[in-house]
Amino acid sequence: MSKLKIGVIGAGAAGYFAAIHASNPQNEVLLLEKTSKTLSKVRVSGGGRCNVTHDALEVSKLVKNYPRGEKFLKKVFRHFSVKDTIDWFERRGVKLKVEADGRMFPVSNSSQSIVDALESEAIKKGVKLIQSFNVKEILKEDSAFRIKDGKSELIFDKVIITSGGNSKLDGFDFVKNMGHQIVPPVPSLFTFNTPQEPIRKLMGISVPNAHVRLEGTKLAYQGPLLITHWGVSGPAVLKLSAFGAKWLYDQNYDAKAHIRWNAELSENELVEQLKNYKGKHPKKKIFGNPLFGIPTRLWEHLTSLAEIDSEMLWLNISKKCFNRLVQNLFCYIVTVKGKTTFKEEFVTAGGVDLTEVNPETMESRIVKNLFFAGEVLNIDGITGGFNFQAAWSTGFLAGNSVNY
Repeated sequence: MSKLKIGVIGAGAAGYFAAIHASNPQNEVLLLEKTSKTLSKVRVSGGGRCNVTHDALEVSKLVKNYPRGEKFLKKVFRHFSVKDTIDWFERRGVKLKVEADGRMFPVSNSSQSIVDALESEAIKKGVKLIQSFNVKEILKEDSAFRIKDGKSELIFDKVIITSGGNSKLDGFDFVKNMGHQIVPPVPSLFTFNTPQEPIRKLMGISVPNAHVRLEGTKLAYQGPLLITHWGVSGPAVLKLSAFGAKWLYDQNYDAKAHIRWNAELSENELVEQLKNYKGKHPKKKIFGNPLFGIPTRLWEHLTSLAEIDSEMLWLNISKKCFNRLVQNLFCYIVTVKGKTTFKEEFVTAGGVDLTEVNPETMESRIVKNLFFAGEVLNIDGITGGFNFQAAWSTGFLAGNSVNY
């Protein structure tokens, strides 16, 4: 009896996981990679440490971190969860640790540990890697798939597409040509450029818990915020960019963001605390004595904008200056003009329409024996290990499903 030939297109996280789990003595698995490099994102993620997953063991909480794919992933994660990911790597000698923000990394602090585990397992399972094979066309002929790269062709019984997200629609051509609908790709996970804002002179300053909202929308998220030489970054901005990816794209990345520098305080609480402080410390200078955990340089910037000079005492603050200070603390408006890619985790929203894929198997509802996994699907997560978890889970499911 001849072996079942399975082709996996794309040697990233999802591709390796799919190939490993598709492989058994009755199968021949070929992993096709268009470049000479494998596992590129795994190697650079988390500053070279690889943010493998996130410490969110409850599926209901985990899926809230995916701007696109939440309902689909509820079913997927029941087959392969965060705990399964942790166990899988630990059984192969790679222990993971949890950091304060929930991100999980190998104890070694090196992505090479993850790369080695995946490559070793693929070799052990007999997966054959073919590099520099850039798929141009997939043809379905009776019960077989003919895959062409322009120079040669390969024939498979079943195919798993794990070719990743593409920033351009034509990157999905060979999938579209098989009858699948593609949700047009747009960038996700990026920082905001604010070229006209004086705040950029404060680059390097961060606040632990800011609240950022896009004007004209209900999109608002909180978390650490970092001021950079080009604008604003940090988890609060990245999360906002992910959930607002389509809206921001439609606005041509021209928008206004409202920043509350301390997310824990309402406007009334802020006013009340300022008044109390003023009453207790009337002869204290305002300028060099920051409140609410705000860094000194940022506080001085906000007070200067409120026309509070360096010698003004709380005793002497006018109602006009007081109200301006409240405005700057509670609703500081920056004009966003463009974006900058978050280099560690370049992600696109968009991809294969999820209504055309079975979340219990990852098999196409359009083409029998065709499967998908990873970012080629219209699934994307925020920063923090969520995109890798989706890759492991969909890869596992697609790989296992080809055997049935």
